[in-house]
Amino acid sequence: MRRLARVALLCLGCAVCSLLYGLSQLALSLEQEPGGGGRERQAREPATPGARRQAESAGRGEAGSGRYDYMKTHPSEKMHLAVVACGERLEETVTMLRSAIIFSIKPLHFHIFAEDQLHESFKDILEEFPYEGKVNYTLYPITFPSESAAEWKKLFKPCASQRLFLPLILKNVDSLLYVDTDILFLRPVDDIWSFLGKFNSTQIAAMAPEHEEPRIGWYNRFARHPYYGVTGINSGVMLMNMTRIRRKYFKNDMTPVRLQWGEILMPLLKKYKLNITWGDQDLLNIMFFHNPESLYVFPCQWNYRPDHCIYGSNCKAAEEEGIFILHGNRGVYHDDKQPTFRAVYEAIRNYSFGDDLVHSLLQPLEQELQKTTHTYCGRVYKVFIKQLTKSIRDLYARRSKGR
Repeated sequence: MRRLARVALLCLGCAVCSLLYGLSQLALSLEQEPGGGGRERQAREPATPGARRQAESAGRGEAGSGRYDYMKTHPSEKMHLAVVACGERLEETVTMLRSAIIFSIKPLHFHIFAEDQLHESFKDILEEFPYEGKVNYTLYPITFPSESAAEWKKLFKPCASQRLFLPLILKNVDSLLYVDTDILFLRPVDDIWSFLGKFNSTQIAAMAPEHEEPRIGWYNRFARHPYYGVTGINSGVMLMNMTRIRRKYFKNDMTPVRLQWGEILMPLLKKYKLNITWGDQDLLNIMFFHNPESLYVFPCQWNYRPDHCIYGSNCKAAEEEGIFILHGNRGVYHDDKQPTFRAVYEAIRNYSFGDDLVHSLLQPLEQELQKTTHTYCGRVYKVFIKQLTKSIRDLYARRSKGR
């Protein structure tokens, strides 16, 4: 009898385990990224017809690809990166995505918000990239609250204020790195993503200061509205714990009652729309002026802009460690005003995946940078390749260990 009881208990244990496993698989199958009207597609390996079929089935939300299965069963290991592209920003956005792919370690999920006429071009380009199984993406239309869509869309640059609504659209995404289209990653996305672990209990987002030098700062000299800190903050690189953002009630200067993210945006716009120059970035400055405990500030080399060198070098952290993230605002990737920035952009844009990074990217770039020493930024050109050199060395070291 004891032997039969043991057998019965063993069978019962197996049945419970099977039930728990089935429930976990069901939960995973129900887990989906928010479509926002877009269609999720898995990056396609240009290898065999079988691989293409797997990628296509993953794009339909089916677990047909090993890469897709990995994404779905290891959600905590996936980094989410969002960008908003309108107008003539296709090439610039693709170049940014290329820079993110080159060095990053953990899987990436790109959330690309773009005008409808750009969707097919994004699909054609992205699905030809050899992602090495670590990237997938979702395309979304540009969407604003229906009652005020026209007003939000024309605020500052076309579609720029879309970033304000990401916590409300991507409801199932816990944390997100938003970047402008004119961003270039010179080290793994993993490294800025790690700042999420440094947030204290009150912090919900991380950004860099707008300026390091108050004498050339815009906000402290010209702003007609509240702004964060001494020189304001720049929203071109914005790391967000979106779960915390959605839960938080924000102090404000419109009502004694604290308001949630979705409640505060339109009242802020109505109050300050005649006094803001930089659109949604100004609204973020106002919000964090009233809620400074909610912001984590990271150093300037994580959002390095022309202002850090065109009047003389003023980002000391970049001088010591190099530039981690390059932000080519002012259109400097596409004109001759700041050739140092343009040289980095063109080097990454022209790099072919799989080529040797030293001979095909780093060395040609350094030669071009040496031609820019007649400019203030060119005089410190070594800060543009200091971290890039280390990132390439670290990448090859990881590959050697993986063999």
